[in-house]
Amino acid sequence: MTLEIELRGARVRYGPLEALHGVDLPVPAGAMTVLVGRNGSGRSTALHALAGVVPLTAGRVLWHGGAVTAREITALDTYRRSRLGMALLPAEQAVFPSLTVAENLVVAGPLGGGVDAGVELFPELGRLLPRTAGTLSGGEQRMVALSRVLTSPARLLLLDEFGLGLAEEVVARVHAALTALVASGRTVLLAEQALPDEVAWDYAYELRRGAIVAAREREAPPVT
Repeated sequence: MTLEIELRGARVRYGPLEALHGVDLPVPAGAMTVLVGRNGSGRSTALHALAGVVPLTAGRVLWHGGAVTAREITALDTYRRSRLGMALLPAEQAVFPSLTVAENLVVAGPLGGGVDAGVELFPELGRLLPRTAGTLSGGEQRMVALSRVLTSPARLLLLDEFGLGLAEEVVARVHAALTALVASGRTVLLAEQALPDEVAWDYAYELRRGAIVAAREREAPPVT
């Protein structure tokens, strides 16, 4: 199995609370992986540890980038990890509230898809471009944040409960976009409370109280 990134023996503490207990999380390259767990299981912490948002108290983060030899990036900050080719959609505070929608879509500069790509994916944003992002509804803010991630050139997309506040039709549209990105060779890691029925995931891990308790590979459909 060729990997994109992995946590190895990862531990994360928030004061006296340890949120991850020596987690090993290999993320296969060019596949869609789902990290499943209830609230408080450590899902968000695992994604944040991969992206460099929270530091490890023990363990390592290894960046493979589809290559045979891994590079340890445990000490790299979020900006340097993004330059390697990863993009994170957090569950909260995913937009710059004081900027307009248009400014949010171009804030990543050449690393982002820009306004046209964002509106193509979410036409609903077209009429909202001059609005300040902080004045939008939760679902509208989610579309702004998703457009930045989905239209970026990042090879690894980390999405934490991306469907929060979104209508079913929009969620289905995002699932289709993610499937197309994986088919093109990108790597997607979703953090969800349950396995999504609407998307053809490849690998799944279950987190419970900060530890991986199950791993599963989706069976290939029979050849007809």
